[in-house]
Amino acid sequence: MSRSTLRSFTLLALAATTALAVACGTGGQPARPDVVATTSIIATLTKAVAGNEVTVGTIVGPGIDPHEYEASADDAARIGNARVLLRNGIGLDASLDRVIASSGQKIVVTVTDGIQLRRGESEGGKPEDDPHVWHDPRNAKIMVDAIAKALSTAFPDKASTFAKNAAAYNGKLDSTDAEIRRLIEGIPAANRKMVTNHDAFGYFIARYGLTYVGAVIPSVSTAGEASAKQLAELQETIKREGVKAIFAENSVEPKVAREIAKDTKITIVDDLYGDSLGKPGSGADTLDGMLLTNARKIANALK
Repeated sequence: MSRSTLRSFTLLALAATTALAVACGTGGQPARPDVVATTSIIATLTKAVAGNEVTVGTIVGPGIDPHEYEASADDAARIGNARVLLRNGIGLDASLDRVIASSGQKIVVTVTDGIQLRRGESEGGKPEDDPHVWHDPRNAKIMVDAIAKALSTAFPDKASTFAKNAAAYNGKLDSTDAEIRRLIEGIPAANRKMVTNHDAFGYFIARYGLTYVGAVIPSVSTAGEASAKQLAELQETIKREGVKAIFAENSVEPKVAREIAKDTKITIVDDLYGDSLGKPGSGADTLDGMLLTNARKIANALK
């Protein structure tokens, strides 16, 4: 290959790479998405509703703890350039509130509105609203309907497609709900007790008839921290109740949970999906996949 030919080939390759980067944005996301979701949970539901009709971007991606996320200037630009922003609310994506306000985005939809909230633990002992509503598929269906409504308002010519896609995914959530119930019913009744790394699975526990015993981080946020007295009391409760396992999320460091599991001689499952989806190929990169993945791991550990 001549030098001039090589140079031409290199320039063409560079141009193609640049064009792809502009089209896809960081991490394969569209640079100027039609819709931006604050979390991976909302993004996957939005993609299920949107199909190929609109592009969807995510601020807090898979495997990242939204409780601890630090917003960037790029986030404000991406939010401001989108037609609509979809958020979880209930404090989960509160770190983005200032960025959203400065972005100029006027269409902000909280997709959890209308969901009956449970009161979870907090570090100070005062109950707080639990933002992890998607762990009950019935709540996820409410989110899907809210997303379909928001997209239909922003893109009215595509409303019929959004409605059809939403109905199809809600049907999948119904099937997922039934499969999870079958898995949990296979656990002996005396073993249906859960200790978690933080109070993130309350909706799942309530939906499927499990018993919440306690959490290593006694808060609906991972930002909390237990005292030595609280951890000692948790260990005593684990022994007294005959708890079989501690469950931790893969997006949160489970060091203390592992120590408690070791001290109490019980199993630790430290790769559940609590606040975030799994990465592509994990089997937990959709909400239905995430819920089933968690249910199988819980059922296997408690049997």
